[in-house]
Amino acid sequence: MNMSKRTKQKRKKNTDGLEQKILEVLRKDHSNPKNHKQIAAKMGVDDANSRNQIIKKLKELQVKKTIQEIERGKYIITPNQNYYTGKVDIAGRGQGYIIVEDLEDDILVKNKNLNKALQNDIVEVYVFKRRRGGKTEGEVTRIIERHKTEFVGTIDIKENFAFVDTSDHKMYTDIFVPKANIGDAKQGEKVLVRMDDWPEKADSPYGTVIKSLGMPGEHNTEIHSILAQYGLPYDFPPEVEEYANTLDTKIHASEIAKRRDMRKDLTFTIDPKDAKDFDDALSFTTLENGNYEIGIHIADVSHYLQPGSVLDDEAYERATSVYLVDRVVPMLPEILSNGACSLRPHEEKYTFSAVFEMNTKAEIVNRWFGRTVTYSDARFAYEEAQQIIDNNVGKNSSDNNLDLNISADISITDKAYKVDAPIASAIIEMDRLAKILRKARMNAGAISFDKVEVKFILDEEATPTGVYFKESRDANKLIEEFMLLANRSVAEFIGKKKNKQGESKTFVYRVHDEPDDERIAALENIIKQFGYKLNTKDRNSTAQSLNKLLKDVNGRKEQNMIDTLAIRTMSKAVYTTQNIGHYGLAFDYYTHFTSPIRRYPDVMVHRLLQRYLDGKESAKNEKYEDRCAHSSEMEGLAARAERDSIKYMQVKYMQDHKDQEFKGVISGVTEWGIYVEIIENKCEGMIRIQDMQDDHYEFIKEEYAVVGQRKHKKYVLGDEVQVKVKNADLVRKHLDFVFV
Repeated sequence: MNMSKRTKQKRKKNTDGLEQKILEVLRKDHSNPKNHKQIAAKMGVDDANSRNQIIKKLKELQVKKTIQEIERGKYIITPNQNYYTGKVDIAGRGQGYIIVEDLEDDILVKNKNLNKALQNDIVEVYVFKRRRGGKTEGEVTRIIERHKTEFVGTIDIKENFAFVDTSDHKMYTDIFVPKANIGDAKQGEKVLVRMDDWPEKADSPYGTVIKSLGMPGEHNTEIHSILAQYGLPYDFPPEVEEYANTLDTKIHASEIAKRRDMRKDLTFTIDPKDAKDFDDALSFTTLENGNYEIGIHIADVSHYLQPGSVLDDEAYERATSVYLVDRVVPMLPEILSNGACSLRPHEEKYTFSAVFEMNTKAEIVNRWFGRTVTYSDARFAYEEAQQIIDNNVGKNSSDNNLDLNISADISITDKAYKVDAPIASAIIEMDRLAKILRKARMNAGAISFDKVEVKFILDEEATPTGVYFKESRDANKLIEEFMLLANRSVAEFIGKKKNKQGESKTFVYRVHDEPDDERIAALENIIKQFGYKLNTKDRNSTAQSLNKLLKDVNGRKEQNMIDTLAIRTMSKAVYTTQNIGHYGLAFDYYTHFTSPIRRYPDVMVHRLLQRYLDGKESAKNEKYEDRCAHSSEMEGLAARAERDSIKYMQVKYMQDHKDQEFKGVISGVTEWGIYVEIIENKCEGMIRIQDMQDDHYEFIKEEYAVVGQRKHKKYVLGDEVQVKVKNADLVRKHLDFVFV
């Protein structure tokens, strides 16, 4: 090759590189036209030769119609269909995917092209042409909205600055904190840090320490860290407490006069024995025609929570109470949640009620909704109500006539007493009616998820000393069925109402979409390893075979794993004004009406129901849809915080059992390790493949297994194994196991 030809090729390569750099600059801020000087500055060049080359290249790109001259000497990239808006999902190795609603495939963005986008940010992404057979790739060109700017991490303080390491695999950068912004934080503490700025040339964003949370591993530090990580509060602002304490919580004759007075109806509550707030009560009356009048009475929170008040604003922002293992972070201050709105025994309360006339076959003859005043005659724990039901098994099942002379002896812990016949009889008959309602729901295609719930026995220092499983028995199901009846009936009552234009009125629904076909197929693939199968011919057969699966695995070693996998196949239930029904419950209409002390959507439902009972026109849809989206998001954050607190307690519990051997079930298999769930306490940990020293193990994805290359020993999903704790890391909430 002669010299001139080689020089020509080299120059062509250089100019191609220049073209890419110019397009990159214009792409990153494609809505703002730039001249050659601005482009040169962005590229970090300022000599005359470079600027001349840029001018020349801009003219070439204009001729090729790759860019457009918007005003004299100012250019933008030619608009095309390659720009999308989506949400960032950070994967391993610092690269991410952009999830775009209208695109089938997610867009892969390599680390160098993320351009400071973080997990769940809403971004604009430019898509390169798809390479044949490869993934759709792109580059983030603009961050439209940061998902979060506050992070929890451990601070490492140097002489003139500090870094905060978040220890979150989705957060691929630490945060640089100038000395002036460190505040009172001490070396090694966990802190909440705000991301203030991310200069273009800086590797890390700049931030300010908002508050110190304490030393890692300390109980309160870790619990407060969980709340702070999800942006959840753990106390009320003083002005909210002050406002709540000035509320008039007395019961007034003038207010009773505006309500249906149900104080003489036999009324009681059934709740967990450690419950502090009682937001629902049941009443039971036998009518002259032989039917029953059953009232589902819910605390009238909206009577105290006035729109536009600081109390209402705070409740809306929280949107839900958060139930951590050792504490509740309530949506409402204690004066309401445990006081004025709690339906405590032998107290009159303002309530919002759904009242049903029901025959002995549990068929609804009549229904009424509205504001009431009630008086609770008694309070039962689930265990006490269960004893009443158990005492009567077989005594009254041959006929539907209610025996009003049944009384019950109750003994829970140190308390022993006799329950009056009318209340015992009411509980027994409502249990019978609830079973009819439940059977009808199951026949209609509802799915029965009775997943085992892990609970901890805590000492005074909130240290877990034991584990027990919460099971759902007849008393729990009695309450569940009547709450479902109220929720469904309220939603149906409003959902079927139309305005003058024939449109549905704005309302808050709790909806649950059908499961995704791919997820169901993945579940089928896993359960066939254990000899189970599904019939997915149609909606009803899928629901029925899911119920059969959940029944078949009950009590087996793989139960908790398959229950968890089955739940994950389901879509998430959300709040919305657009009703699509509730797949899991098999209801065409469903809402949340029964827990306004702990859920803001129920408060919205009470307000809208009263609005329509008063004959007013439909509320504005956009306002309520926004509030539904916020409530769904906050519910998701609360659920993740609750899961994190359980994981933390499991690790804390296992710290004291390091020398013990446990029987476990392999609950997950990955290329980096095997997850094992201990049968007796449901604590899950991981055995790293690198710690399995007896052979070289490889992950076989299709078989959900790891296999030893020399001895061919195989560990498969669902296998029973013996394990010990190798390491319990409270800060990372992670357990490492080893095989015994």
